Amino acid sequence: MAYLGIDIGGTKTLIAVFNGDGEIVVKLKFLTNKKYPIFLEDIKKNLAKMNVGEIKSCAVSIPGLINRKNGVAVALGNLEWKNAPIKHDLEQITGCNVGLEHDASLGGLYEARNLKKKYHKVLYITISTGIGIGLIIDNKIDIDFANSEAGQMMIEHKGKLRKWESFASGSAIVKQFGMFAKDISDDHTWSIITQNIAVGVLDLMAIVQPDVIIFSGGVGNYFEKFELPLKNELSKYSNPLIKQPILVKASRADDSVIYGCFEMIKDLNE
Repeated sequence: MAYLGIDIGGTKTLIAVFNGDGEIVVKLKFLTNKKYPIFLEDIKKNLAKMNVGEIKSCAVSIPGLINRKNGVAVALGNLEWKNAPIKHDLEQITGCNVGLEHDASLGGLYEARNLKKKYHKVLYITISTGIGIGLIIDNKIDIDFANSEAGQMMIEHKGKLRKWESFASGSAIVKQFGMFAKDISDDHTWSIITQNIAVGVLDLMAIVQPDVIIFSGGVGNYFEKFELPLKNELSKYSNPLIKQPILVKASRADDSVIYGCFEMIKDLNE
């Protein structure tokens, strides 16, 4: 009996088959087709190729706005799908119950539970092509924040109001410096990157008041390069009314979301 996780990204989709212990048995990645009907056909073909067999339960992550009551992807960041009935369509394909959730929320769910400490409120920030967040309270996704799009926050930058992710995301780093985060080593560049990250984090700290913040994604994967300057930057604006959270790196910065799918599967089968 297989458990299935599907992480739908704006560029690529990852399918992973889990055993009952949450270990990935086999996985496969393919380009996410911009046309929804063709995407569904790609899911069918790749599941057949993987020879999954009977699927007991499935969880799906998407990068966008969800109507959870109807299992519909209302709008997605990098895909032109509108009101796509993903839950219904994938239940038809897989023959099992399908859970649907925002990718950052699922990444946060896995990482919060993986901390194995009793933090009441965990804020997960993924910095990749864009910026997303997940808020986990007592090891459960906070449904009131589940559709949050922190990367879309309007923040003053160089004299103009701009979306946070337009100057602090991985794609913004490449645009400004001509390099990916993994290729940047000089302290000056990381100081600029850190300041751009910090302005959004400060706003989130004031609103959410988290006990701990977990950094993930393509940029978050290099947390050790900006950990100390970020702590210093945040301390400049310390406020007795705002909790100073613990800052940590995600344990699986590249795979938090797909493992979060398994966490959702466990919850679906409780």
